[in-house]
Amino acid sequence: METIIAQLVAGAVGGNAIGKAKESMSLGTIGNTIAGIVGGVGGGSILSSLAGGDAGSLVMSLIGGGGGGAILTAVVGMIKNKMA
Repeated sequence: METIIAQLVAGAVGGNAIGKAKESMSLGTIGNTIAGIVGGVGGGSILSSLAGGDAGSLVMSLIGGGGGGAILTAVVGMIKNKMA
């Protein structure tokens, strides 16, 4: 349960961080948070499963969650800009 919560929080932080760092990719605060959460769960799960074992799984969830949230937010932001 802790790993899922870590992925959610790290994803939201990653999504909002990329939205602030690159305004052209921003989806707004709520959009950044939602895209970050979705990407965080996906990225955290993938990285945790690739690492295997329980050693550092919380750390891997945080890293994967933050990265996944930032990546998904950036991709969705670029798609939104191309469609506009």
